[in-house]
Amino acid sequence: MVGRDALREYVRGSLWVLPGLSVLAALAAGAVLSSVSTGPRSPLAFQGTPDDARTLLLGITGTMITIIALLLGLAVVALQLSSTQFSPRLLRNFLRDRPNQVVLSAFVATFAYCAAGLYTVGVSGGNRTAAFPRLAVSGAIVLLFASLGLLVFFADHLLHSIQVDAIMETVQRSTLAVIGDGLLAGGQEAPAVPAWAVPAVSRRSGYVQGVRPQALLPAAARDGVCLRLRPRVGEHVVAGTVLAWIWPASPGDPAPDPGAFARALDSGVRIGFERTVAQDAAFGIRQLVDVACKALSPAVNDPYTAVQAVDHLSVIFCALAQRPLGTHVVRDGQGTVIIPARRFGDYLSVMCGLIRRYGASEPTVAHALLRLLGNCAAVAGDDPGHGAAIGEQTRLLVADAEREVAQPADLDIAHAEAESVLQAIARHRTGPAG
Repeated sequence: MVGRDALREYVRGSLWVLPGLSVLAALAAGAVLSSVSTGPRSPLAFQGTPDDARTLLLGITGTMITIIALLLGLAVVALQLSSTQFSPRLLRNFLRDRPNQVVLSAFVATFAYCAAGLYTVGVSGGNRTAAFPRLAVSGAIVLLFASLGLLVFFADHLLHSIQVDAIMETVQRSTLAVIGDGLLAGGQEAPAVPAWAVPAVSRRSGYVQGVRPQALLPAAARDGVCLRLRPRVGEHVVAGTVLAWIWPASPGDPAPDPGAFARALDSGVRIGFERTVAQDAAFGIRQLVDVACKALSPAVNDPYTAVQAVDHLSVIFCALAQRPLGTHVVRDGQGTVIIPARRFGDYLSVMCGLIRRYGASEPTVAHALLRLLGNCAAVAGDDPGHGAAIGEQTRLLVADAEREVAQPADLDIAHAEAESVLQAIARHRTGPAG
């Protein structure tokens, strides 16, 4: 199953898979249309001569080559802009963009259809002939007009997709999808790794892209052991280092053989060369944090873009604040599988810490972060861990701003917002007044 998930992820982010399939589909469609016999009087049939048809196919083929080169050139410019202006981790979003893949597929399919038609139109057995598949030539004209419409669509889509608002909205939407569907539920109590635990080493180096506890549980239940992964989803592991700890219920029981769990770990833990957003909400948060930090750098000096990034992060963190986060535990009889994961405070400290340190001297950034913390406090409920993390970040934010901002009056709004956040946390702790 992990291999299938990895293949699906690879196909989703590849620019050649869909165009390759479209070429096969175009050749198949051409073969079918070529077998249909139509007379010149049919309204769907091409009305010209074999020479006219070959000239038309040659023209469309040359035009498609030019358009494909233009499309790839514009895509490279968009990728370069996204990488340098915002974050190199956003390149994956452009590669996974389905409209770009569909447009490229249509252009490549049109080229392949017309190029293959040159072998059959007006030629038979190496000699010129007056008979040719007129309906297939009409199909080339249809593909030409479809490609023209898609070219206009691609230009409009590209101009909108490189806007910073569209980029951050895409990251926000994909991260919210992970939080809603792909993020492992946490919050359960998990035993610590005992001294008699046996390490199982990783056979690959890379990032943990996803974990399937149900693939690990049968192996743990078979031997009646507890299996706990060491890295969290999104963290990097090195081949030969500990990937998981395995231990029996008591130190007197026979020690499990780590080799017996190798196949289960291979099928239950997906390790790849890059981070993905499949189960890793922190990766989406990292992308938006990168945009904010790049905007706050002296080379860019664009605090409003940083504020926009924080606004999008606010939506993500409000969704996180309402979910059980932390260690994920599944049990089946005597077997237990433990998947470590980030708590709300871990997400919050990474996000607030980076942006706070880069933007401590800019009051508008402090205001945006305090609004985020206030929104989280409003939806987090009475969870003491959430409240403590929000309060800690509020105090650190105010302290850094007071140290870096030269004019105290610039922080009047920040002080008022911070007080409001702390009061909201206190109300949740004490409950509504009777």
